[in-house]
Amino acid sequence: MADRVHPHGSLPESPPSPTEKPPRQPQSPPKPTLPSQDKTVPPPLTYVVHVPKDQVYRIPPPENAKLFERYTRRVQRRGSPCCCVFLTVATFALLVGAAAGLFYLILRPEPPKYAVEGVAIGGVDLNSTSAMSPEIGLAVRAVNPNDKIGIHYVGGSSVDMYYNGVRLADGAVPALHQSPNSYTVFNMTLKGSGVVLSSDSRRDLTAEQSRGSVPLKLTVKAPVKFKVGAVKTWKITVKLSCDVTVDKLTASAKVVHEDCDYRVNIF
Repeated sequence: MADRVHPHGSLPESPPSPTEKPPRQPQSPPKPTLPSQDKTVPPPLTYVVHVPKDQVYRIPPPENAKLFERYTRRVQRRGSPCCCVFLTVATFALLVGAAAGLFYLILRPEPPKYAVEGVAIGGVDLNSTSAMSPEIGLAVRAVNPNDKIGIHYVGGSSVDMYYNGVRLADGAVPALHQSPNSYTVFNMTLKGSGVVLSSDSRRDLTAEQSRGSVPLKLTVKAPVKFKVGAVKTWKITVKLSCDVTVDKLTASAKVVHEDCDYRVNIF
């Protein structure tokens, strides 16, 4: 049998053995990567959280929620009594103002009038340098010009007589009731003790007494209650200030000049 001749280069390739590994294909080198150019990326483990502005003020963090609720309740409890007190005071002020306006329109009240009618001075020795104990008899005329309003002079009053800032004697207004449209003369006795006048004051008093013009200062603080029918007001303080000039510092002294001014403290 003749052998078959195969042309060169056309010989069939034998299949690879099952145990033979196929040859490795050449791999292309990895492409280089450029470094990232984004500079706004935060560093590792850093988080930026954007919270709306209204939530920042209105919503507490979870760990402070109970504390926030407790504080809010405390503020609300504190605010409520203040509002009640304010409303009560405002209502009371309105009622008092309305009552005062009605009282004035109906009764047309007029203030009392005061005048010093007599002064008698004892216990003043201008030739002695020792302490003195002056005693001053005082008569003050009080006029109530109101037709329907009475005046009650109550306790707690004070009366003081001064010379050049030095208090000579003090006393009190007697408690009494002055009926409407009337006048009353308060006879008071003022007493002092341990009064020491400087040499200048004694010299001035001697010169003024020789001229028949000794200036004195009288102050009166008298709590009163006004009465309309069966209704009495609260205590109202009458403050009286009088410039009184006498001719001499004796029991027979005469009032040469007097000028009284007063004011009333309603509360």
